[in-house]
Amino acid sequence: MDSTDPGLQLFHRLRRVSMELEQARAEFARLHGLHPTDLRALVCLLDATRAGQPATPGWLGTQLGLNSAGTTALIDRLERLGQLRRARDARDRRKVLLALTDEAIALGWSFFGPQIDATVAAMRSFTSAELATVGRFLDAVAGAAATRPSAAGLAAEPGGGPAG
Repeated sequence: MDSTDPGLQLFHRLRRVSMELEQARAEFARLHGLHPTDLRALVCLLDATRAGQPATPGWLGTQLGLNSAGTTALIDRLERLGQLRRARDARDRRKVLLALTDEAIALGWSFFGPQIDATVAAMRSFTSAELATVGRFLDAVAGAAATRPSAAGLAAEPGGGPAG
């Protein structure tokens, strides 16, 4: 691919942002004794809360690609750490709902809040139209990122190493 291609250049810049965010997530996980999957689970639960999506163990396992035993172990671990709580659904007592604790939210905000605030402040220099374009771009990139190569496709790649 042509290294002067504007799309490729944006990809590399986006990858740099992704790496910086991953470093922050890894540092938070290390500081608080969390496995990377624990942190992914907490983010899924935050997103579910924001979207008004009920979070059940089955839903969380699907989001994380975990089997039932792995999901249960993850939930047990996060519950022991005081990061989430289980509660029976008021309408269907057979259903278990998951929710982050106030302490988990405060802990996450204390670490990631300054980064979020700085990012939101940086976006204030953009017009509404520019932000809409960025939003469309990020949605398109998220869709592309969700396309994963098959194991067979990886073996067929020249050199067998990572691209880019």
